[in-house]
Amino acid sequence: MRVLLVNMPWSPIDLPSLALGILKRSVDERVPDATCDVLHANLEFTDWITRRTEFTAQDYEYYALSSYFLGCGDWVFSSALYDDPEWKDEEFTRVMTPKLRRSRMRMTKELHRVVPEFVEEIARAIVAAEPDVVGFTSTFQQNTAALAAARHVKALAPHIVTVMGGANCDSEQGAAVHRNFPFVDHVVRGEGESAFPALLTALRDGTGDLTAVPGLCHRAPDGSSVANPMATSPLPPAAILPPDYSGYFERLATSVARNWVEPKLVVEGARGCWWGEKHHCTFCGLNGSFMQFRSKSPETFYDEIMDLAARHRVLDMYVVDNILDMKYLSTVLPRIIDSGYDLRMHIEIKANMRRAQLKTLADAGLIYVQPGIESLNSRVLDLMDKGVSGCQNVRMLRDAAETGLSVSWNYLHGFPGETDDDYAPVIRQIPALEHLNPPVDLSARIAIERFSPYFDKPELGFTGLRPEQHYRFTYDLPEEELYDLAYVFEAPARGIGEDTVEALNAALALWRKRHVDARLTHMDLGERIVLVSRRSGFAWRTRELTDPYEIAVFRLLDQPHSVAALRRKAAEETSEPRGEQEVRALLDGWVDDGIVFTDAGQYVHLAPSAVNQDLLRLDFMRHTHRVRADGPAARAEEPALS
Repeated sequence: MRVLLVNMPWSPIDLPSLALGILKRSVDERVPDATCDVLHANLEFTDWITRRTEFTAQDYEYYALSSYFLGCGDWVFSSALYDDPEWKDEEFTRVMTPKLRRSRMRMTKELHRVVPEFVEEIARAIVAAEPDVVGFTSTFQQNTAALAAARHVKALAPHIVTVMGGANCDSEQGAAVHRNFPFVDHVVRGEGESAFPALLTALRDGTGDLTAVPGLCHRAPDGSSVANPMATSPLPPAAILPPDYSGYFERLATSVARNWVEPKLVVEGARGCWWGEKHHCTFCGLNGSFMQFRSKSPETFYDEIMDLAARHRVLDMYVVDNILDMKYLSTVLPRIIDSGYDLRMHIEIKANMRRAQLKTLADAGLIYVQPGIESLNSRVLDLMDKGVSGCQNVRMLRDAAETGLSVSWNYLHGFPGETDDDYAPVIRQIPALEHLNPPVDLSARIAIERFSPYFDKPELGFTGLRPEQHYRFTYDLPEEELYDLAYVFEAPARGIGEDTVEALNAALALWRKRHVDARLTHMDLGERIVLVSRRSGFAWRTRELTDPYEIAVFRLLDQPHSVAALRRKAAEETSEPRGEQEVRALLDGWVDDGIVFTDAGQYVHLAPSAVNQDLLRLDFMRHTHRVRADGPAARAEEPALS
């Protein structure tokens, strides 16, 4: 049996597909007498389109990730799906003209017009490879490209079995794909390491029971769609195979994309979210069908990292785990530090990690972290069920600057129950934060994602959900089918008004603009603490703390404290009790001078220790645009037909 796995646009070109890498290994190891290859059609497309248009790496990034909530990438390939170069062009133009620059509108429409030719060519190449089964992964904005290729393959060679899977095919979404696109023979929903080999074995033998494969969608004798029940439990970590990236780096080396990107390895230590098992963040739909956290053994994960680095001679790695397994801090990461490998890694973490833990991350090469900050106000964070405070999030930004970590984060708004008063104190204090990593973009209103509490529980504040508008000008489906197909939904705006949004975004824009030149550090010399500032909103440049009580308070503010806790601890350390009003006056002065941040009755100082900040932030601004933000564009890639 010959199996061909296809990675269509708009899969990122700087990353091999973890999904297809895992499935290739699962076929090779678990399906006797089967061969499995991967077609990197995203790289094929890059070479194809650059021969025809002025297409750049930034353009690919836009359609792959940046335009996810606008749906531009999927609309581009809808013309190939429906064999119509003008497919819903007028509707797209009417809806998107206020949202796109003229140059982006022109390119999107030109791509929409020409991509049917590419899909025809890639379908012919697939058929020429003579596979028995062709599998398409679909994550982020790959859905219409994958569907279009499957349609053309089936038209050219009806005997080839077509299969789809991936994050866009989870649960109801996969069932909707199978119901509405009859040229897709099977859809694998959920984790595919065992389901896909089981499907292949049944197809090869001709005697297998397709109804026994959890989550599988297949055709009844009359051609109708049958969706097997989803698996009742996730795969144990021992069953999660390491990926096989054979062919990706070789194909990239012959592509024009080799001049665009520095390739990275994609590694996976865990699935699910240990925080979400206890407190599912209200807006988060990242984990799809299975929230249960499970992680590979430290020995297995370490060996996989080292093997991939040695095999492919690549040190940059993207860790797709939705949250770090905290036991790796004392197991995997110390071994990486001792290995001598100068790894450069990105991972998602919890924002309440302490400085010593962040130092371990930095020493191990985890230089880009995504802590899921989302807000600097405790009340809004409570509405999200984030389990952190505003001061803890600020502490994270400060300690990351000190330890050499670049922080990727987003500022979100639009939560039911939030008020303008929740944002005003933060907006006032943003000039004091300009030396710390700003959010990767301006504040964004939350999207309602499938699998999130906001989607599943209308009592939390969102009712009357409809699929986002871009689904309607991409697919030729009734709304009830779009509802099952969609991942992102539109709903009436909640939370703060536009005046507050504009004020917040104006402050964030200045933060992003001024960050490169802004500085604030401190040096603790024992009997005095020296602060050095260079921020546009503050006239002072140096400040010395020499009063023993003030020194004690500043040191205590390394961690968030209330006034009462500060008074008690400072009195114990100095044997000099001071009154509440005196301490409040001291803290208020420090807030006014941008030395301290306050939120929800707590205070924390903002000054990293004096280390070489210029070196620590090297390359930060160049790399942040590559990091997936929370929400769908941060969805960890599932095993491809999974």
